Amino acid sequence: MKIAVIGAGPAGLYFALLHKKHDPSLDISVIEQNPRDATYGWGVVFSDIGLAFLKAADPEFFAEFTAGHEKCDYMEVVHRGTHVQIEGNHFSRTARIDMLGTLQRACERVGVRIEYDRRIDDVRPIAAEVDLLVAADGGNSAVRSQYVEHFLPSFERRRNKFAWYGTRQRFHPVSLIFRETKHGVFIAHSYQYSPDLSTFLVEVAPETWERAGLHRATDEESRRYCAEVFRPELGGHELLSNRSRWFEANVVKNERWTHENIVLIGDALRTVHFSLGSGTRMAMQDAIALHKALADRPAEIPAALAAFEAARRPASSSFQSAAARSLDWYENVAAKLHLDPISFAYDYMRRTGHVSHDDLKQRAPHFVAAYERQSPDCQPRRTA
Repeated sequence: MKIAVIGAGPAGLYFALLHKKHDPSLDISVIEQNPRDATYGWGVVFSDIGLAFLKAADPEFFAEFTAGHEKCDYMEVVHRGTHVQIEGNHFSRTARIDMLGTLQRACERVGVRIEYDRRIDDVRPIAAEVDLLVAADGGNSAVRSQYVEHFLPSFERRRNKFAWYGTRQRFHPVSLIFRETKHGVFIAHSYQYSPDLSTFLVEVAPETWERAGLHRATDEESRRYCAEVFRPELGGHELLSNRSRWFEANVVKNERWTHENIVLIGDALRTVHFSLGSGTRMAMQDAIALHKALADRPAEIPAALAAFEAARRPASSSFQSAAARSLDWYENVAAKLHLDPISFAYDYMRRTGHVSHDDLKQRAPHFVAAYERQSPDCQPRRTA
């Protein structure tokens, strides 16, 4: 069997690795439009649930994959300058470029061919030469665009503005910082991902963005402005830029997941907002599910693709529903700022509607006990 993968991100590389290890006789190649070591952004974060899937799929690679990760078993929500710790939230973080390097080396060891710096303008000749073409080319997928009338994608651009920075200030726990200014609320999503670097994603409502003059600011002026807003947490450290421009979240869905011998996975298939920290996890779970479906039906590609979709569509819909609720919470956070720090953090943890009071109590008993002490009449509730 001959398989071509378009896109050398976590979805494409992990699928290629798993499937080549399963059957070394397979001819698997990966085509990537960017140079080998080109990557944008800073770190990536995995929850313990996300890592459990990777460990079950390939324990040997899992050990290699997580060897250099920064780890922490709690998170913090910072409101009104108060740091509220929420235990029972296990996160593992690494640099995006290190994650991709580990996947690249593992693929090459098992005989997967990776071709970099090659842009595909017309995927049809490649699809005609292979038994299966896996489109793992990201949220702006060129493969999906070429077959737009078949995949029927939909796009929803959300309202808040984001700028993705790094910093040498080390945020050991995953930290969410809410800062009220004269122009409105600024939010930072931050976490340490290497011995000396942290991701620092700044989020702001468009009205606040304009009142602060950021719609007229240069990238450098925006960087300096955001660093000043979060100076108490950054200490003496500055924000670092890597093409750190303002953008809005674009939620991608596809009505159809396959076309002939082409299948979408990862962000090409669906995007999950980073406020859930699950985009890379979902991409790699797609890779696992596609590998398993093909391994179970090696000579029946249409049946394997149908099985892949049947296995993944419910989880995909569930995560996108949770992400939408999370986005709604952030976009309306100004209405929550009257809450005291513990109640604010509790409301944040319940924002997706997927975590009950009892779930949270089991995961973070000390945090919930503090919430119950100051809210003695609290009852388990559903977040609207």
